[in-house]
Amino acid sequence: MLDAAVLIPLFPLAGFATLLVFGRRLGDPLAGWVATAAMGGAFISACVTFAGLLEVEGHDRHDVQTLFTWIHTGPLDVDASLLVDPLSITMALFVTGVGALIHLYSVGYMHGDPRYSKFFVYLNLFAFSMLILVLGSNMLVSFLGWEGVGACSYLLISFWFERKTAATAGKKAFVTNRIGDVGFLLAMFLVFQTVGSLDFADLNEASLAAGTATAIALLLFLGACGKSAQLPLYVWLPDAMEGPTPVSALIHAATMVTAGVYLMARTAPVLAQAPDAATVVAVVGALTALVAATIACAQNDIKKVLAYSTISQLGFMFLAVGSGAYVAAIFHMVTHAFFKALLFLGAGSVIHGLHHEQDMKRMGGLRKFMPVTAATFIVGWLAIAGIPPFAGFWSKDDILLAAFHKSPVLWAIGIVAALLTAYYMTRQVILVFFGDERWRNAPHGDHVEDAEEAQHAADEIARGAQEPHESPWVMTAPLVVLAALAAIGGGLNLPFGHQFEVLHNFLHPVFGEALVDNDSSGVLILTLAVLAVAGAVGGLLAARGSWWTSADRPSLEPRILQRAYAADEIVDAVVVRPGRAVADAAAMVDSRAIDGAVDGVAALAQASGQRLRVAQTGYVRNYALLIAAGTAATLAWVVFRTIG
Repeated sequence: MLDAAVLIPLFPLAGFATLLVFGRRLGDPLAGWVATAAMGGAFISACVTFAGLLEVEGHDRHDVQTLFTWIHTGPLDVDASLLVDPLSITMALFVTGVGALIHLYSVGYMHGDPRYSKFFVYLNLFAFSMLILVLGSNMLVSFLGWEGVGACSYLLISFWFERKTAATAGKKAFVTNRIGDVGFLLAMFLVFQTVGSLDFADLNEASLAAGTATAIALLLFLGACGKSAQLPLYVWLPDAMEGPTPVSALIHAATMVTAGVYLMARTAPVLAQAPDAATVVAVVGALTALVAATIACAQNDIKKVLAYSTISQLGFMFLAVGSGAYVAAIFHMVTHAFFKALLFLGAGSVIHGLHHEQDMKRMGGLRKFMPVTAATFIVGWLAIAGIPPFAGFWSKDDILLAAFHKSPVLWAIGIVAALLTAYYMTRQVILVFFGDERWRNAPHGDHVEDAEEAQHAADEIARGAQEPHESPWVMTAPLVVLAALAAIGGGLNLPFGHQFEVLHNFLHPVFGEALVDNDSSGVLILTLAVLAVAGAVGGLLAARGSWWTSADRPSLEPRILQRAYAADEIVDAVVVRPGRAVADAAAMVDSRAIDGAVDGVAALAQASGQRLRVAQTGYVRNYALLIAAGTAATLAWVVFRTIG
């Protein structure tokens, strides 16, 4: 049954190849169903592999499947091989499962798009790349998938490239991720120099000097910061909202942004040998969680709120990694995949039902027009807010407990970020699904370009011609499934005894001694849990008191938060403008000095040629005269030399 692992990435690869050749012929919606079937096949293959893994004893759940020898040169041997162990299969299960639901949702969401089949070509390739990343047995194979998801993110974020903002967002994501990739590459060079191999198993079994382990861990963390949008490389993720909503769900929930957390978890033994690097990871994670949460409190775009929420939740995962709680990080990654995919797809359903409107200040009262979307979105809200017994409470509580043992200061930052999470998510739910039906008096969608068109749109809405409507079943069915998972997903790792810690027991052989064992009394666990719930409820009540009666609270939306602390402006001033100035100076030197020297030599040769050409008259008599004169001069020179 473990041999089914090779089918996990093979199915989306086959879907990609099929749609690449026959996609246009298949058209809308058949191309979407082919892509969805490919992801369904990958999920079934992952389930079969998981079942086979369960038949093996815990510490023997490690199988490397070599497909072929990729590189064999000198001391470097790299096989194209897959690693089947509890961590890789856990990742593969939620990547394929949630990914299949997003593909199904996309069948309805992308209906009518002129590049319908091409969208699913990119989507299947994206899934294939992510699966190669998590299943690779060595760093180079994983890096192949790492770069694949980066390239696909560019294609998908800028899918509607006719919009300048979408094209710019795609480039921004691509360039920012390349910065992080430098860290991954340098880490691979250092690993090969130190260990002599790029296999994760050899790296994790190596006994490294503290300085070497710290350097490797920090370089890998740089790569993780790029992919998983941590300070300061988080700036690409909010702009990624320019892509179609299913892309946002796939990137933010099931695939790309989880790659950095996975990389740090996969190399946990290295991080365990570098406590200073672990502290850096925890601090950056905590600060990212807090900063992104504050920004989310003042955003009005329904997808931007969720984007900054993703950055914040990833910060929680890195806080767990830096605290040595790798199982808690993976646990939160899984539950986050459930409720964040649900929230993004729910937001897409709202946008679809409101004819492409994304401003929450132009929404309100949608629960009676979109009951399924509203009910499932509320489940996702309660899960991410940390309200028990929903999934987010259990995973976030595990992280906060680990953070408390690492540092009470980090725990306090986490609690504040959790409170803010409950606040901004409650604000979003109120503005979208409750209150006045503000969409009746507002111009609709970003296609409105002038006052006359805006008034026409408002008149149409007022007459009910564009009244919000529930999405088709292919879009609501994934919402229902994800809502169920967001509600009960916490059962994967309950803190009521060893037998209830299912995920911990499953993943423990992977992390082993790298896990920080924090023996906590029941009183401490209960106290911290009560404080976490109190914070979540406090944030919820604060948002209800602030936004229930009015959607206009300028004092609660500071300009600095709306502008995300002017991060883009700072990057523009510190990086873009100086970089452009250096590039302009280099271009000037190139054109005036280097090109000028080359052009000068050419001009000199040309001028010399033009002056010499006057001697070439084309008359034979002239040439005969010159020959005679030359002969006479030669004879005279010989005579004078002889006499002398």
